[in-house]
Amino acid sequence: MKKLIRFIAIFSLLTTSFNLSADEGMWIPLLLNKNIDQMQKLGWKLTAEDIYSVNHSSLKDGIVMFGRGCTGEVVSPNGLLLTNHHCGFGVIQRHSSLEHDYLTDGFWAASMEDEKPNPGLTVTFLVRMEDVTSQVLEGIASNLSELERDAVIRKNSKTIVEKATDGNHFDARVVPYFHGNQYYLYVTEVFKDIRFVGAPPSGIGKFGGDTDNWMWPRHTGDFSVFRIYADSNNMPAEYSKDNVPYRPKHFFPISLGGYEQGDFALLFGNPGSTREYLPSYAVDQIAFKENPVKIGLRQKRLDIIGYSMDTSRLVRIQYASKHAGISNYWKKMIGETRGITKANGVARKKEFEADFQKWADANEEDKPGYSNILPLFEKMYDKLGPVDMAFTYLREAGMAPEIFSLATRAQDLIKAASDKTVSDEEVEKEAQDLLRSSRGFYKNYQPLIDQKITSEMLEEMQDHMEKQYLPDIFATIEKKYKGNIPAYTSTLFSTSIFTDSTRLYSFLNGFRRKSVRKLAEDPAYLLGQSIMAKYRNEIYPAGKGINSQIDSLQRIYMQALMEMQPNRQFYPDANSTLRVCYGKVDGFEPADGVEYNYYTTTHGILEKEDSTIYDYDVDPRLKELIASSDYGRYADADGTMHVAFISTIHSTGGNSGAPVLNGNGELIGINFDRNWEGTMSDLIYDPDQCRNIVLDIRYLLFILDKYAGAGWLVEEMNVR
Repeated sequence: MKKLIRFIAIFSLLTTSFNLSADEGMWIPLLLNKNIDQMQKLGWKLTAEDIYSVNHSSLKDGIVMFGRGCTGEVVSPNGLLLTNHHCGFGVIQRHSSLEHDYLTDGFWAASMEDEKPNPGLTVTFLVRMEDVTSQVLEGIASNLSELERDAVIRKNSKTIVEKATDGNHFDARVVPYFHGNQYYLYVTEVFKDIRFVGAPPSGIGKFGGDTDNWMWPRHTGDFSVFRIYADSNNMPAEYSKDNVPYRPKHFFPISLGGYEQGDFALLFGNPGSTREYLPSYAVDQIAFKENPVKIGLRQKRLDIIGYSMDTSRLVRIQYASKHAGISNYWKKMIGETRGITKANGVARKKEFEADFQKWADANEEDKPGYSNILPLFEKMYDKLGPVDMAFTYLREAGMAPEIFSLATRAQDLIKAASDKTVSDEEVEKEAQDLLRSSRGFYKNYQPLIDQKITSEMLEEMQDHMEKQYLPDIFATIEKKYKGNIPAYTSTLFSTSIFTDSTRLYSFLNGFRRKSVRKLAEDPAYLLGQSIMAKYRNEIYPAGKGINSQIDSLQRIYMQALMEMQPNRQFYPDANSTLRVCYGKVDGFEPADGVEYNYYTTTHGILEKEDSTIYDYDVDPRLKELIASSDYGRYADADGTMHVAFISTIHSTGGNSGAPVLNGNGELIGINFDRNWEGTMSDLIYDPDQCRNIVLDIRYLLFILDKYAGAGWLVEEMNVR
C-alpha cells in the first residue's frame, strides 16, 4: 500500500504540465539544437548553426557586449555599431559641456575623421563557448565542505582558462550555470578603440525621461551609434590614429518590411541577471522587504538631485547620468514588487513548493536530504533577514554620498605614506594618482547636493537601522553633535579636504609623509572608513556565512528540480553571457478594461508634447517632419512612422541595445526596455504581462537620414 501511494504521488507530479510557454527562456547559443524545431514552427527560417558556429560566420559574430553591461550589434562591413542611447549615455555626457551640449543637442559625425575616441570603452565578442562541467568538478567529493569545494572549482577553472588563452590574444572565463550544477568556458575577444559616431538629442533618445521609463506605450528613439576600430591586421588595438574600421565576420542586414501581430521575433544579447528558481522565502525577502527600503532611499536622492537639475542647466548636464542610474533601478523595483503582488508570486511559489515537498518526501529513500531543503531555506532566510536589511541600508544610504567614493580612494595613499618601507617616490606617485582620479570626479560634482544627500541618508540610517548594525560614526555624532546629523554634515562639508577641489589639489600637490595624519583624520575619510569597517568586520562576515549555506542549498534544490521534472527543458538564469530569447510580437492587457496595441507611431510624440517639461519637449525639426509625414521609405505600409513595438520575449538588464530579428535573421529593432507590469520577470515570468520594448529600426534610420542628415551612415548598411 505504501509503495502504491508513493507511485501515485510521483506519477501525479510528473504528469503535471511543467512546460514553459514558448516565450519564456534565455537559451544557451551552443545548445539551440534542442530549441530549433520549436523556433522554426514559430517562424524562424534559419538553422541553429546560423545562430552559433565556430566553423563559419554566424549571428553571434555580429553581437558584442558594449562596455560592461549592455549589448550592441554590428550593422556594416566597416564596424558600425548600434546600441541604446542610455547605454552610450555616459560617453555622450563625458563629451558634453556648456559649449557643446551633446546631451541636449545631439551629435553626428560628418565623416569618420569626426568620430570621437573613448578611452576605457570596450566591446567584447564571443569567440566560442564549451561545456567544461566535468573538468571543473573533477576532484569534487561528496564529503568536501563548501569552502573546500569552491577551492577545487577555482583551481580547476584557472587551469582551464590558462589553457584556453595560452598563445593567443583572447580572454576567457569559466561561468557557472544552474547554481553550480554546470559550467561553461567563454572565450572572448576585446576591442579597445571604440569611437562615438552619433546620437540624437535627449529630446529623442530619452524622450519621456524617467516618467516613461519602464512604461508602455513608448515613443523613445533610444539609440546611439559607435564604430569599432582595429589595427591594420584587423586585430584589437589601443586607440591610434593609424587604426582602421574593423571588418566584422558578420553584420546584420536591416529589414524595412516591418512586422505584424503574432510575428516571430528573436533577441540575441547579454542578459545580466535573473533569479527564476529562487524559493518563496527569497522572493518575499526581495519584493516585500528589500525593495520598499531601496525605493524609499532612492526616492529621497532623486528628489534632491531632480530639484537642482530643474533649476540649473549646468547641474542637468553634470547629473543627468547619475540621476538616470539611480532612477532606472528605483522604478524597476517599484514595478517588480507590484508585479509580484498582482501575480500572487509568493503564493504561486509556495503552491509549487508544496508539490515539491510531496515529491521529496515520497523519494526520501532514493534521494535522502531533498525533503529537508525547504525547511532549511526557511531557517536560513529568517537568519539572513536582519543582516540583509543592515546591508541594504549600508549600501543604499551609507555608501550613497558621492564623497564616500572619493574619500575611500585615499586608502592606498594613507597606507603607502604610513609604511616606512615604501619610498618617497612611490608615495608621491600615489598622491598624483589620487589627484588625477579626482579631476574626473569634480567635473560632475556639486558639494551642496551631496551634503543634502549625506544628511538625508544618515538620518535614514539613524532612524531605521537596528542599533547593533549602525557604524561607529553615529556614536561620534551623538557625542559631539547631540545626534544632530545636519550639524555634523555641515561641519564635514565645510572642513573636509575632499569636498572642495581647490583644497584637495593644493594638499596633494604639496603632499609629504607628515601630511598623512591630516588625511587620515579628515571627516569625510573617517565617515567612509566607519561605514566600511562595519561592513567588513560585521555585516559581510555574517552575511557570507549564511549566504554560503543558502548557495549550497540552492545548488541542491536546482538539482532536485531537474530530477523532479525530467521532461522540462530548463534554461539557466541570466549571468551576462550571450543568450538567445524568442517570442512573438504582441500587445497585452495590463488591467481590466485596458488593452495596449503592439506598436506606437510618431503621432504619439505630438500627443505627449509639452514644452514646459524637459522630457516632453519636441524638437522643432522632428515636429516639422512628423507634421508633413515626410518619412520617405521608412514609413510602414499604412503610411505611418512606427517608433516602437513590444513582444513576448523574455528579457532583462544587459539586453539593452540587443538586436531584435525577424525570422530571416534581419534586424527589425533594438531592444531597450521592459514594460512596468512585467519587471518581475527577473523572478517570475508571466506570458500575459511580460513584454520587452523595442525601438523600430525604421524610426532609427528615419532619424539618421531625414532628421540628422547622416545618410552616409545608412549607405554603409545593408538595408533591404
